[in-house]
Amino acid sequence: MPAGRAPVVGQTGVINRLRLASGLVLLAFLTGHLLNHALGLISVEAMGQALFLSIAPWRTRIGTTLLLGALLVHVAVALRALYLRRTLRMPFWEATQLGLGLLIPLMLAEHVLGTRVVTDLFDVRSEYVLVLTALAVRAPGQGLLQAGLVVIAWGHACIGLHYWLRLKRWYRRFLPVAYGIALLLPALSLAGFLAAAMEVRRRAAADPGFAETVLERARVTAESSAFVDTGTFWIETGFAAAVAAVLLAREARKAFLRQGGRPTLTYPGGRTVEVPPGASVLDVSRANGIPHAAVCGGRGRCSTCRIRVGEGAENLPPPQAEERRVLARIGAPANVRLACQVHPTADLEVTPLLPARATARDASGAPGYLQGEEREIAILFADLRGFTTLVDTKLPFDVVFILNRYFEAMGHAIERVGGRLDKFIGDGVMAVFGVERGAAEGCRRALAAAATMAEELEILNRTLVHDLPLPLRIGIGIHAGPVIVGEMGYGRAKSLTAVGDAVNIASRLEELTKTYGVQLVISDHVAQLAGLDVSTLDARETALRGKTGRIRHYPIASALDLRSR
Repeated sequence: MPAGRAPVVGQTGVINRLRLASGLVLLAFLTGHLLNHALGLISVEAMGQALFLSIAPWRTRIGTTLLLGALLVHVAVALRALYLRRTLRMPFWEATQLGLGLLIPLMLAEHVLGTRVVTDLFDVRSEYVLVLTALAVRAPGQGLLQAGLVVIAWGHACIGLHYWLRLKRWYRRFLPVAYGIALLLPALSLAGFLAAAMEVRRRAAADPGFAETVLERARVTAESSAFVDTGTFWIETGFAAAVAAVLLAREARKAFLRQGGRPTLTYPGGRTVEVPPGASVLDVSRANGIPHAAVCGGRGRCSTCRIRVGEGAENLPPPQAEERRVLARIGAPANVRLACQVHPTADLEVTPLLPARATARDASGAPGYLQGEEREIAILFADLRGFTTLVDTKLPFDVVFILNRYFEAMGHAIERVGGRLDKFIGDGVMAVFGVERGAAEGCRRALAAAATMAEELEILNRTLVHDLPLPLRIGIGIHAGPVIVGEMGYGRAKSLTAVGDAVNIASRLEELTKTYGVQLVISDHVAQLAGLDVSTLDARETALRGKTGRIRHYPIASALDLRSR
């Protein structure tokens, strides 16, 4: 690969589909085998009778071509992926799947040659009794090896299947069943294989000529046995040599690409690292021990490795079809890319957008504004009046009880009209409206929320009449304007919120309810966007701290008065 040239990203989708399709074919074959082995819990004869059903479709010309093709494609894709890796640092599950996958051809060669190939070349009758005799009587060590192969092949398949399906929303509900099947099927298979092997050993112990009779009936010859031994040696040697050649080719590529200067990646905090030509941002993160989420292993499917690109983004080529599809699914803005699909050829500033421990749940499609956008929305602030006095006269248990009832009532009122609760601040509430539907609709919903909150407060006061010395009172301020919205915070405290002058103005309007002795104060901008009739309202103006100019607003005695407007 020439220095500075990235892999052809557009091939990613084709390769992923080839890997998936070939893997599913091999999984179907393996599942049939495991089910057949489980019948050993009944008898050796039951295994033999069912063998035709599990093997017959694969013995046809089409079945053989499909199975052999799937095996070769899967191995070729795995070796290609190993070569293209810019680092062998990877998550444990990914390393486990890769390691198990590389062991399978080495452990499978003798079994395939001895049960499938000799059938066609030497007219050997491949039966379960023959296989069990070979593995349980003549070479018990090979029996243990094949039992291990079952665990390795099934484990490799289950890891791959899990990390593909876990991006599907329905899979979360099916996960307990999937885990049950993943554990039960190989357990039954191994138990059946062991039971059948013990039965064959008992028959061989009772009849000293049993093994020879089985081999003679199956038409096993010295020539066919020698073919299996020789073929196994060359297949194992050839595959090991192919893996070694890939690893050597990786090192040779590294040495070649070290020539010349390298671009750099700059991470949050100012850490700067060099980018080997052709490496992706995810490769660079892993190679330098920088935590970076990648649920799908860097295959361009999950979106959890997504980054915000800053200075230097203009030097990047546009995303290819597969990356565009994933970015569109999550509603990503133009400055968000997938780290596994971005191969920098010039200096670039990047910011990972998800924590390194992100899960498949974080890969679900989400609105682009969650990652940070400027939007015009409506903001509502509400605060309890005189609650400090109430706290001084109540026990802590009573204070918490009353506050929780109040928050519940206000939260339901806000959500009922389509608002989003931003946060509870002491005995105050902040909510945003119109994040998705725009400022005009947000203002209408914010006014509806104020009226509904006033209604809910009256109901709550009647309910708690015996618990309150005085009815609860609130002040509400509503303003609309451009703000930055996005998911902010850390861990469980992360939520959608808004920051900007409009938020501060809404808070200031809420404070003015104390000055005017009213329940609600709205800005003139809100009234205009909502189409509210203000002809009979008293217009006021006030200066804002730290700002030039004055804001026009309307005090409203009761938010319930909005019903008539």
